[in-house]
Amino acid sequence: MKIGFIGLGIMGSPMAGHLQDAGHEVYSLKHRSPLPEHNVSKGLKVCKSAKEVAEAAEVIITIVPDTPDVERVLFGPDGVAEGLSAGKTVVDMSSISPTATKDFAQRIVDLGCGYLDAPVSGGQAGAENAALTIMVGGSQETFDRIKPLFELMGKNITLVGGNGDGQTCKVANQIIVALNIEAVSEALVFAAKAGADPAKVRQALMGGFASSKILEAHGEKMLKRAFTPGFRIELHQKDLNLALQSARDLKVSLPNTATAQELFNACAAMGGSGWDHSAMVKALEKLAEKKVAED
Repeated sequence: MKIGFIGLGIMGSPMAGHLQDAGHEVYSLKHRSPLPEHNVSKGLKVCKSAKEVAEAAEVIITIVPDTPDVERVLFGPDGVAEGLSAGKTVVDMSSISPTATKDFAQRIVDLGCGYLDAPVSGGQAGAENAALTIMVGGSQETFDRIKPLFELMGKNITLVGGNGDGQTCKVANQIIVALNIEAVSEALVFAAKAGADPAKVRQALMGGFASSKILEAHGEKMLKRAFTPGFRIELHQKDLNLALQSARDLKVSLPNTATAQELFNACAAMGGSGWDHSAMVKALEKLAEKKVAED
């Protein structure tokens, strides 16, 4: 299959690589920065515009940082929409606004094409190991057609509902992840302030009901001070902003989500927008005047 893939970043590059490994022709954009050698060496075909990518490909996948980026790639000058013809499929794997997604989907469907919102969870490791969780919104027919591609990039693949529901699921995911990071951060800072060894506390908790992927992976990052992203704080801020904006529209209270966002904001104020989101612990360490481990 000929596949357009726009967004060859930390996540997108290995995801596109898995598609290439399976024998698909992958088309992408020429960026100002060098394209990933990982993809170029596998025969990546480079186009001058998103329109040209859409003209060449049967399925066009996007994974870019935020809602305005998706809108620009799809509907801006020389965008994907200008290069579509009836029967093609657009798959947005970014994490963006559920409300905007419904609008984008309708505009693409009106062109005679399919649209899936399919945000992912699992981070860089999940992308590299083709073990992502993929949360999909769209029609059953379109999902069934694209699922074999998803299976090359992920393990847990679920059609959640109609367009926008995949993004809603991702927002819910990001709420849970942020609150779990906050809980692990609080627990380890508490242990350190009380004079216990946070590493041994974590080891003990890993065998009990408090065990979680966040305690395992991000707890280790906190102890090793390994805050190279991963998943940047500024991106998690964006996702929690989507949660809080949607909650306001829905008249739903998300008090602990708001607290987690404020802790990320504190990290950003410390110059940490680009830190891994596990570095939320630094905000709590500053408040406690106690680190769980030395840098």
